[in-house]
Amino acid sequence: MRLVVMGTGGVGGYFGARLAEAGHDVAFVARGRHLEALRDKGLRVQSPLGDLHLPHIEVTDDPATLGQADLVLFGVKLWDTEGAAEQIKPLLGTHTGVVSFQNGVVKDDILRARLGAEHVVGGVCYIAATIAEPGIIRHANTLQKLVFGEYDGTTSQRVQAFHDACVDAGIDAEISADIERTIWEKFVFLVGLSGLTSTVRAPIGPIRDNPRSRAFLHDVMDEVVRVARAQGVSLPADYADDRLAFVDQVPADMTSSMHFDLEHGNRLEVAWLSGDVADRGKALGIPTPANRAIMDLLAVHSDGRPGVTAG
Repeated sequence: MRLVVMGTGGVGGYFGARLAEAGHDVAFVARGRHLEALRDKGLRVQSPLGDLHLPHIEVTDDPATLGQADLVLFGVKLWDTEGAAEQIKPLLGTHTGVVSFQNGVVKDDILRARLGAEHVVGGVCYIAATIAEPGIIRHANTLQKLVFGEYDGTTSQRVQAFHDACVDAGIDAEISADIERTIWEKFVFLVGLSGLTSTVRAPIGPIRDNPRSRAFLHDVMDEVVRVARAQGVSLPADYADDRLAFVDQVPADMTSSMHFDLEHGNRLEVAWLSGDVADRGKALGIPTPANRAIMDLLAVHSDGRPGVTAG
């Protein structure tokens, strides 16, 4: 497969590097100082699963120079989705898939509107990885999983080929027959984790151990569940209880990329997480006071600190 990674951040950089290391045809799109470092020194990954260095990679800031792709791994920040979607149009052939591993649930709505539904493959990822410094991706633990699938539930040739490539590269990969539900399942947990770790400015351990913050975390996730069910997504009514039990199983020092961005003065994705839940709830007549509170509190920081440029 010809693979193009649109957005060589923690997610795209890590998974793209693993695929390239295994010998697959991977090109990367990056920008700024990260792009310069990738051109000069290659791509490095620091990981408990093994470090790697790709001294020479195909990397550019202009996707139009790369030719058509079989699959595009789409991993830009949510606020860049529309612009990045326009940039990748030259990569699209008749059967090219675009699989977004971004946060949120609105991502694929945007891509369908910009690129056409026939190109959009649903996807979620589970990984804690960031750009440690230009040219270097740091993977925090051993979790590195991709779940993806066609929205009609079929196993297409492009999805099967990508799954085979991931397995070959040592990536934990799974094809979902109900990718919309899969995306919402992650969204429930993600909204809770990102919202609480960012507003409390602490990892998940102290939050789950305090009775009041634990109850608030449950309320945040339950609002997401009720919004999803109102939209016809088949989540169980008590799914927030299931996710709270899952929270008890994760490492106490686990945090979120939004908490990382807040601490570093970067722009936040809160408008596409708790803010999106609050907006959808308002449109559907579902009360979402906990998510609205998170959105309103973090709005002060949503554009980042003046003078800080997000990577």
